[in-house]
Amino acid sequence: MGARRPETQIKRAREQALREKRERKQEKKDARAAARAAGETPELQEEAEGAVETTTPSSGRESSDS
Repeated sequence: MGARRPETQIKRAREQALREKRERKQEKKDARAAARAAGETPELQEEAEGAVETTTPSSGRESSDS
């Protein structure tokens, strides 16, 4: 087996990191779906509601079109 190039090692590491990230994301989605199916409220919903309140002040953008 030949020597591996550093670029190949970096690429493999990046692909592995992306694969692990996708797996973690899918696990989170599965957990939230299971919680919804069980009738529980996901914890992330409370955080999302707080984020919506902080990002909504955009009323000045509509009047700038004229």
